[in-house]
Amino acid sequence: MKELHELSIKEVLDGYANKDFTCVDLVKHFQSRIEKYNKKLNVYLALNENALVEASNIDKEIAKNGVTLPLQGIPFAVKDNFLTIGMVTTASSNILKGYRPQYNATTIERILSAGAVILGKTNMDSFAHGSSTETSDFGPTLNPWNLGRLPGGSSGGSAAAVSAGLCTVALGSETAGSVRQPAAWCGVTGFKPSYGRASRYGIIAMASSTDQPGPITRFVEDSAIITEVISGKDPYDATSSPSPVEKYIKAISTSDLRGVRIGLVKEYLLPNMRDDVKNLILDAADKLRLLGATVDEVSLMDPKYAIGVYTVIQRSEVSSNLARFDGIRFGHDRDSLCEETKRRIMLGTYTLSAGYYDAFYKKALAVRTKIVDEFNEMFKSYDAIIGAVSPGPALPLGASKNQPMFGEMEDVLVEQSSIAGLCSTSVPCGFVDGLPIGLQITSDQLHESKSLMIADCFQRNTDFLKFPDLNETI
Repeated sequence: MKELHELSIKEVLDGYANKDFTCVDLVKHFQSRIEKYNKKLNVYLALNENALVEASNIDKEIAKNGVTLPLQGIPFAVKDNFLTIGMVTTASSNILKGYRPQYNATTIERILSAGAVILGKTNMDSFAHGSSTETSDFGPTLNPWNLGRLPGGSSGGSAAAVSAGLCTVALGSETAGSVRQPAAWCGVTGFKPSYGRASRYGIIAMASSTDQPGPITRFVEDSAIITEVISGKDPYDATSSPSPVEKYIKAISTSDLRGVRIGLVKEYLLPNMRDDVKNLILDAADKLRLLGATVDEVSLMDPKYAIGVYTVIQRSEVSSNLARFDGIRFGHDRDSLCEETKRRIMLGTYTLSAGYYDAFYKKALAVRTKIVDEFNEMFKSYDAIIGAVSPGPALPLGASKNQPMFGEMEDVLVEQSSIAGLCSTSVPCGFVDGLPIGLQITSDQLHESKSLMIADCFQRNTDFLKFPDLNETI
């Protein structure tokens, strides 16, 4: 029998309907686990002091009307760059230490309207600048699989919270891998919707042309449920898509993959990638074939070119977005910014300066267009492309020290899809050295159902969804 922290969204809602437990019971269960494990893992930076009151109100509503909402009484962990009324939002930076927003992010409003309970705010790389959670001004989060390893980033706190059973599901955000990579390193599911599918309003910006909120969950089905809730046009975000939101749960329900065409990108099997990691991806391709899909080897631009494009565009947009944090209107003095943030501001300002804009930023935009065009051609023939999420398993603590390009190198396999605004799922596909490895399944813009459907079918027909025994690791 599953423990409460192992349940899916559907299992929680069924438990409420069957009166097996209450929302108060579930929230208390998570609070007990957070009290026991958070001090060591450093997952939560702030907790919702009203969580039990909110849970009690939900129990009363369920007793009166039954379960009527898609996320009713579902305990969430939320990355600390989503604005939340009543809870501090720091983006893990001392410049915002103690900051209390005056409004909620649209994503937060939507999950609350769907009945969710926020347990607290999770640790991240400062302003999302990194892929390790080591740039946080409040200390690194540790990987629940091995306390000497990194959880990934920038949504490392959210991924670790799900992996460690400190919430049912979590919200993260991705600029280039910041949902998928920590999900892969922590052995859970991460989904990045298409750019514009979900609103960015109220999320502290890093790179506005690629930022996108996304769920981190145990089960692909849960990611589909959350994505359906948070997606859709937002009048506060002009970049949000007006396209109708699919019923993702209905769309992904399939017993096999007959008729599905998948491309295995040969360039994503990097020359320096470990053979055991490559073999897991090749094994996953074989499994997809057994499930009925056609899987062909395909070719795309070498991912190394995405590193330069992403670095220039991301740093440029960082320098613009962080100009508002001047220590005058809100927050503390700019001396409170961490070294990584300062480096990114300086490089971005340089690439946008007179005499260098054409040489760097404009050229990066031109290559970005070529990447988009290449994907457009690919998706005329294929429903999805696959590859590893990261070149290897979670790296040791301290691996990002004195490595200013650490994030770009670890995210080399996911940057192209983010640059092009595609949707992509990270799902566990095996283990190396006792650490989880993630498979990415990427589909065209606004074809979330294809990526989620393939990932869900793969997950339900494999046994890679496992969770660390915290009694052994802590």
